[in-house]
Amino acid sequence: MGLKHALALASLMLACASSMAASLVINVGGDRSLTTEQLLARPDVATIRVPNDVTFRGTMTYRAVPLRALLAITQLPADKELQITAADGFVTHLPSNLLFGDGKKRAEPWLAIESPDEPWPRVPGSGDIGPFYVVWIDPALSGVTNEQWPFKVDAIRIAPTLTARWPQIAADQSVPAASPVRRGQTVFATQCMVCHKMNGAGDASMGPDLNLPHNPTEYFQPWVLKSFIRNPRSIRAWQDMKMPGFDRNAISDTDVDAVIAYLGYMAKRRK
Repeated sequence: MGLKHALALASLMLACASSMAASLVINVGGDRSLTTEQLLARPDVATIRVPNDVTFRGTMTYRAVPLRALLAITQLPADKELQITAADGFVTHLPSNLLFGDGKKRAEPWLAIESPDEPWPRVPGSGDIGPFYVVWIDPALSGVTNEQWPFKVDAIRIAPTLTARWPQIAADQSVPAASPVRRGQTVFATQCMVCHKMNGAGDASMGPDLNLPHNPTEYFQPWVLKSFIRNPRSIRAWQDMKMPGFDRNAISDTDVDAVIAYLGYMAKRRK
């Protein structure tokens, strides 16, 4: 056996061992820790087909369990969201109406589980995304965003909403309801705070705080900032850069402008 083949086999064996040893913490009223084996042994595990997978940018097939059934709850308490954390520092929040909203036609969340004997492909820039990944069937029915597909998931918990925990990220009551600043706050919380903090607020740790010590609106011209959001590598690029670009399917031009309006507003509200 050649050296390359030996290294490849060792890497595969390590990935399998890691997947078998992996566990997922779930705390939605009681602390549980479930292993890959336990999840794959659930009676509701199924093989699902996910068209237009956000991470793999194509159709994927997974062994998965319905997320709602896994949580074993039918609603979240008022002012609470589902917090999903990943091993790489990514943190996303799913609001109650996204998970448990009324209506027969709605997006269906699943927890995909990487089987040790069928490892998922590696993703350029992210590598191994297993062993747990939240995927959606019919995401457009509920307006699911690309940042609500977390991978490398290690814990799922109930947590207060972002503005309840950190009021310093909220626009003042004097800001009109129709202001793009308010829309920008919503988009920022969903799409940006999965990696970044704002005024020291937030759980994520992948990227820098976007207001401390300086705000991007203070050192990027508007057209440069828009270009950076759309394609970061068109402005700055380095080998370990992790920030993805946001195309118009992920964030509309209107929402990009709203995020920039929110950033400009927060530049004057450092705390």
